[in-house]
Amino acid sequence: MENGKVEPKTLPGFMELLPNDQIRFNEIKEKIQKSYEKFGFLPLDTPVIEASNVLLAKAGGETEKQIYRFTKGDSDLSLRFDLTVPLAKYVSEYYGELSFPFRRYQIGKVYRGEKAQAGRYREFYQCDIDIIGDGSLSIMHDAELPSVIYTTFRSLGFEDFTICINNRKIFNGMFEYLELADKSTDILRIIDKVEKIGKANVIKELEELNVEKEKIDTIIKFIEISGTSDEKIEALRKLGIDTETFRTGVDELETVIKQIRVCRVPEKNFKVDLSIARGLDYYTGTVYETFLDNYKQLGSVCSGGRYENLAEYYTDKKLPGVGISIGLSRFFYQIDKENILPNENKSISKVLVAGMSQEELEYALEVGETLRNAEINTEVFLEDKKIKAKFKYADKLHIPYVIVIGEDEKNSKKVTLKSMKTGEQQTIDIEEAIKLIKNN
Repeated sequence: MENGKVEPKTLPGFMELLPNDQIRFNEIKEKIQKSYEKFGFLPLDTPVIEASNVLLAKAGGETEKQIYRFTKGDSDLSLRFDLTVPLAKYVSEYYGELSFPFRRYQIGKVYRGEKAQAGRYREFYQCDIDIIGDGSLSIMHDAELPSVIYTTFRSLGFEDFTICINNRKIFNGMFEYLELADKSTDILRIIDKVEKIGKANVIKELEELNVEKEKIDTIIKFIEISGTSDEKIEALRKLGIDTETFRTGVDELETVIKQIRVCRVPEKNFKVDLSIARGLDYYTGTVYETFLDNYKQLGSVCSGGRYENLAEYYTDKKLPGVGISIGLSRFFYQIDKENILPNENKSISKVLVAGMSQEELEYALEVGETLRNAEINTEVFLEDKKIKAKFKYADKLHIPYVIVIGEDEKNSKKVTLKSMKTGEQQTIDIEEAIKLIKNN
């Protein structure tokens, strides 16, 4: 602190953007929201702060260490660390008033006390959808979510991406067959890292888990099954693994793949990937990971899966579900850093109305209101500055049009419309100006 002033500094791990980037961020968020709504998902906004005993009912280990927890008076409170636990609370609390299957989307900030580093935040946006069933939930919903993922990323301007799909029952059935069920969670966590650490390190970690060499060979052969999605499913059936869990997983995977085609997701945008396991313990069936084909180094940009009982810590009712999530803050950071989407100059206002002097301000305000009534975002420059400064202001904010109001325009009830891109200007009626602005 110098001269009694506090240094204006943002905490590490918290994203703040300049206006142009914030506009781009908001556009992506809005496109994701519109994509979710196309499929009939309903909006939900749960509190950022919850009672700690509610929020932490399921938490443990690293998750609990990362929770922002504090007291206010006699209340023990925590900041939400994801959007799934608040959803479980919400569905349990309002169960009698909801229609099932309950389809909701939520886009909001969550908080985790992780080590702050590039692209990994302590406060970040998640964009979630989930479908919750009452007692049961058709496997057809698992097949619908890749269609949502496809529609969402196409709306964001991507063509080359792959939705990788697997089923955890296949893994669990294999572990039963290999008599490794007691180690299945640890093995799944290791397999889930195969893209990051490679086959050799997966084998090393399995050895450290005291898995026998013969069984490690079976696991590696399993995740290395190659071919088309249909060929992989056929290869799974030929492995001779006869546990009921394994057979159910293969049947579900085949059903999901067939129905994805019915939903008209192109073949190039999805595939069976037997290395996809998802590390989180609560996924029990179908799992998804989505990758940008030309930017695999970014990791999964959209992931999720099926879980058997969303709200087991809050109610005795069985509420199975399936969902996906996009970590928007990290995704935006990555695509901006890699220049994946064009970093175009953005503006909220389409027009700046500027009087030559304060004498024309009243008419300028009238013109501004007329433009807004025509659904054109308009800013009126209210400061008493020279016209050159007003043009400079519009240029810096990337406002595409300036309407200049001088004495002649005020007396004739016309406007002079200038394109900031071409420099062309013309004096015309306000109705004609509205047409030109809307058509460009």
